[in-house]
Amino acid sequence: MLYRSVRPTAFAASLYFLAACGGAVPAADLAIENVTVIDAVNGTREAQTVLVENGLISAVMPAGEAVDAIETVDGSGQYLIPGLWDFHVHLTYDERFTDAMAGLFLNHGITSIRDTGGPLDPVLAAVAPLKVEGATAPRVFYAGPLLDGEYVVYDGNGRPPLGIGNPDVETARANVARLAEAGVDFLKIYEMVTPEIFEVLVEEASARGLPMDGHVPLSMRARDVGPHVQSLEHLRNIEMDCVADGDVWVAERQARLANPDGISGGDLRSSLHNLQRIPAVEAYDEASCAEVISAMMNTIQVPTLRLNALGVMPPFARADWDTLLDKLPADAAEEWREATEANGQGGPMRDLTYGEWSLFLVGLMHEAGVPIGAGTDTPIGFAAPGYSLHSELELLVRAGLSPLEALRAATVHPAEFFGLQGEMGTIETGRVADLVLLTANPLDDITNTRAIEAVVTKGQLLNRGALSALVN
Repeated sequence: MLYRSVRPTAFAASLYFLAACGGAVPAADLAIENVTVIDAVNGTREAQTVLVENGLISAVMPAGEAVDAIETVDGSGQYLIPGLWDFHVHLTYDERFTDAMAGLFLNHGITSIRDTGGPLDPVLAAVAPLKVEGATAPRVFYAGPLLDGEYVVYDGNGRPPLGIGNPDVETARANVARLAEAGVDFLKIYEMVTPEIFEVLVEEASARGLPMDGHVPLSMRARDVGPHVQSLEHLRNIEMDCVADGDVWVAERQARLANPDGISGGDLRSSLHNLQRIPAVEAYDEASCAEVISAMMNTIQVPTLRLNALGVMPPFARADWDTLLDKLPADAAEEWREATEANGQGGPMRDLTYGEWSLFLVGLMHEAGVPIGAGTDTPIGFAAPGYSLHSELELLVRAGLSPLEALRAATVHPAEFFGLQGEMGTIETGRVADLVLLTANPLDDITNTRAIEAVVTKGQLLNRGALSALVN
């Protein structure tokens, strides 16, 4: 199902019509010549010229053919990949970053983002300038608030007000109707909903053609959730179903979710994570987990490994971390510098059990054929906008994906979530002109996605100087 259209669809066909009729074909806006083109569907194509017109790719042809273009880039010795997605972003989680995010994302080659939860009015305010015609900004898709249960984890009391309650069926239906009316691109279900509310939210989303994202609700087993949503985040609560007696584990959670003491949603969730997360990892049962994974075959998993495995690969340990901090808003950069010093330039920040488990589980899922999406939870947990996506790609490769498969996680699978795989995610005639020009081959080393020479966003070329001007 095609949920959103991001481009006019007739342009590429019109070029062929003009040529066939003997009409003059207009000059392209941009030609990137003699470049190696790489995408996750078509693989590697050497010595190509890519033409861009009216925000679309108008041709991909062998280098050396005569072209007419207003602007030409010599791509000799360079590599062109589709624009990258960060598939898990919170634009409004930390207001210090909100205004700077668009520039930071483009500076790092991220041309599309999916905002996975925030209070509706602030999210709409943050999204509006990014959607203005002609804005130099990534494409943005958003969900609005997290759809939680009677008890809301992110209720604004000691935590950002990201969620809204759905204590009953009527409220759930009304909330979905309100969000759909506000123009959200998808819905996100959260951890405290009951099975009854989960069923209603899925039904309402489907009726409106809205994809469903979420966490596995604590009242349910992952195998019963996966087939009904289009993506799941953080691998959260999947470990609690990778045990031999998962029905016993979920029954205990359901009993505690009755919450006779009326503790807050955030504290209730934390108590259940503390009770079962690591014990479930330690009680891993191969056969049961295989059943869970088989239920996820059509559900994009967004593991946010750079968050889950923060202690495995701390951002502070990277040689370019200080340079990155110079690009961030000053108040946030100062706080993160202090954290860098406190963590001894990459010393272990936490127990590594869950991080190593996350890498292991992603490897199992990938081997089985479960689709993986690349997201970071920016700006939570030292996730610098844009920069952190490249760390996520590194960890996906560490978990077992090839570099080309990691690129698929940041290009093709996000487009598929929105039914846009025919419009974006690859470098083909008629696709949107969101592109990243690299000075090194990402298939040789996935860290080469950081070697950005230029970015094309909605057909607009941003060279290295223009990209630098977008930050600070």
